[in-house]
Amino acid sequence: MSSQRSAESLLRDMFLAAIEAAQPAHCIPAFLPEAPRGRLIVIGAGKASAAMAAAVEAAWPGKLEGLVVTRYGYAVPCQQIEIVEAAHPVPDEAGLTAAQRILDLVSGLTADDTVLCLISGGGSSLLPLPLPGLTLADKQAVNRALLASGASISEMNCVRRHLSAIKGGRLAAASHPAKVVTLLISDVPGDKPCDIASGPTVADITTCEDALAIVRRYGIALPANVLEVLASPAAESIKPLDPRLEYCETHLIATPQMALEAAAKVALDAGVTPYILGDSIEGEARDVGKVMAGVALQVVQHGQPFRTPCVLLSGGETTVTLRGQGRGGRNVEFLLSLGIALDGAAGVHALAGDTDGVDGVEEIAGAYLAPDTLQRAWEQGIRPKDSLANNDGHGFFGALGNAVVTGPTLTNVNDFRAILIEEPQA
Repeated sequence: MSSQRSAESLLRDMFLAAIEAAQPAHCIPAFLPEAPRGRLIVIGAGKASAAMAAAVEAAWPGKLEGLVVTRYGYAVPCQQIEIVEAAHPVPDEAGLTAAQRILDLVSGLTADDTVLCLISGGGSSLLPLPLPGLTLADKQAVNRALLASGASISEMNCVRRHLSAIKGGRLAAASHPAKVVTLLISDVPGDKPCDIASGPTVADITTCEDALAIVRRYGIALPANVLEVLASPAAESIKPLDPRLEYCETHLIATPQMALEAAAKVALDAGVTPYILGDSIEGEARDVGKVMAGVALQVVQHGQPFRTPCVLLSGGETTVTLRGQGRGGRNVEFLLSLGIALDGAAGVHALAGDTDGVDGVEEIAGAYLAPDTLQRAWEQGIRPKDSLANNDGHGFFGALGNAVVTGPTLTNVNDFRAILIEEPQA
């Protein structure tokens, strides 16, 4: 670990290992249901759903049919399952049409049929079927307001569930009396099934009042008709013990923790001790960056709580409250804040990226931070603190040539953060 290039290479290899560990082809086969007496209907939504569908087709010996919706650019060719692409993170007409078609597909099934539901992160935006009284434009406005509010992913999905005709267990209820087997690739802190794509096939313990409290807490301005629906009994989601969920089972097949463990193995093989600090860290990205910098500096200056060389790993989903005119991106915001707090500390490198390959709305996964990053920025006339104040992490790291671009990864287990601390030079 003597050169900057080797440090960057190791961090990139760890990131790629985390992504590879969550590939559907590795995870799907062990969780496939028994062949039903009737039909097998495959449905799903999310950034990994098309890859999940392809993995099902490759492993399933018999006949099947179905439809899944994924993000534009994330389609994978399938023979029996139709793949539809739609917009993320702000939904569009293609997602609306796909959601209605999925709901129609599971209606009228019998107890001899099985619905195999493939759900991954991004599904909330890809299934934008509004309750009566709402339009797609309403759902788009709600999504934009939530994304800019600073609310956590769990809070955002609580609101989304209670404005949806398909989320919050409603898709499973529509499938009754068929058996419903849901396979989940988690992208949410805590891996709660009701928060992954807003839980279309699982029970929801939150209420309309919980959703309204979130709207009030963050001062989210919603249209009057949206608030009226949110306060109505029709907006209540499907609760535990609902008889329509009797024949449902749910399996987590890939999680942030699994991805972090795969990255940790890469570090160990390189002679660097990994420490997983948490797989569900939340909060403002810039605040998490400051805290992580404090931990890293304690290691550098005092050898506590870990000895070098080591790598500090974490996952979860931070948030960015947009205040400036930049393009956002929670991983680059975390990294820029981390770099400012480290102030060029020798031997500290970091990489942060979203395992789906898209940090915010950018076709960029994240970025790499080196000890000389701030110095190189100043030499180009870029002021790091100004970039942070403007929520312009993507512009900052892009100008320095330190963006991390993977393209569509076809999976999503949330954010990956690694801080590599080398041994002090003699």
